[in-house]
Amino acid sequence: MHEKSKSDSYAAAGVDITAGYKAVELMKQHIAKTMTKGVCSDVGGFGGLFELDLTGINRPVLVSGTDGVGTKLKIAFLMDKHDTVGIDCVAMCVNDIICAGAKPLFFLDYIACGKNVPERIADIVKGVAEGCVQAGAALIGGETAEMPGFYPVDEYDLAGYSTGVVDKSKIIDNKTMEEGDVVIALASSGVHSNGFSLVRKVFDVENRDLKTPLAALNGKSLGEALLAPTRIYVKPVLALLEKVTVKGISHITGGGFYENIPRSIPDGLGAKINKASVKILPIFKLLQEEGGISERDMFNTFNMGVGMSIVVKKGQEDLALSILKDAGEDAYIIGEIVRSDEKIELV
Repeated sequence: MHEKSKSDSYAAAGVDITAGYKAVELMKQHIAKTMTKGVCSDVGGFGGLFELDLTGINRPVLVSGTDGVGTKLKIAFLMDKHDTVGIDCVAMCVNDIICAGAKPLFFLDYIACGKNVPERIADIVKGVAEGCVQAGAALIGGETAEMPGFYPVDEYDLAGYSTGVVDKSKIIDNKTMEEGDVVIALASSGVHSNGFSLVRKVFDVENRDLKTPLAALNGKSLGEALLAPTRIYVKPVLALLEKVTVKGISHITGGGFYENIPRSIPDGLGAKINKASVKILPIFKLLQEEGGISERDMFNTFNMGVGMSIVVKKGQEDLALSILKDAGEDAYIIGEIVRSDEKIELV
């Protein structure tokens, strides 16, 4: 197909189109792992095709999310490790989608780089594919753009887009939330993919040893702890929705507790969060100590060990915890819904 596709002039400008073909061949094995029965197209077409199965769905509503990995990529460059940031990219999209109660269907990625190194591109897509497998979504398309002179030869950017579906009657919209409902935390795997501009400044990562194990991080190196991929909560939450009345879900991203938890709470109510119950991860304690960051700023910037919060009907919290723990989540109660003009209060 590509035997005659070669441009010496384009190559002289810094773009090797044959490298793009090689990257596609290398990534196919990873993409194949994500295929679901709705996929109707092969890699290499101009658009990704997906057949929507509406069995059991009376009024389908499509829910979409898009995001990138942000400056966490700088850590990947410094560590020369590129096979997990794709998980972050998928997570940032599908974890948003599940907040509405929607099941992610498919995902598309976009990689822009200074130089297309096929093996590195394939490593990135390997992570994207792993994220899709964890989310139960198909990787049906993407784009790799080689942009010499715009990005340094050893750097790239990574973003993605996902679409899911939910029956309109099952959309989680907080309308039934009431005083006494219980707030459950799902533990994060680390910093996830937010706040890295501050992280990089505090740790001065460009001039720091990122590979030596640290006692403060339970034997992990700083680079390892920072690169821990964002946890994907899709399958556990879908299992929860089958048996428990879920009234609100918040994906704890940039802005931390103070910005994200209020997004799932209606006017007149607030979340009263018990700070002492939050299982703060070692990376956040180290970050706060070295950066001299106030406790409020920490909770207003980072997830602090809670990647997602879920509000469930009072009386169903034990069942919810059981389902989430059976699904492999470290889930625990961090607060309750109260009558308040403040959407969130940490006590």
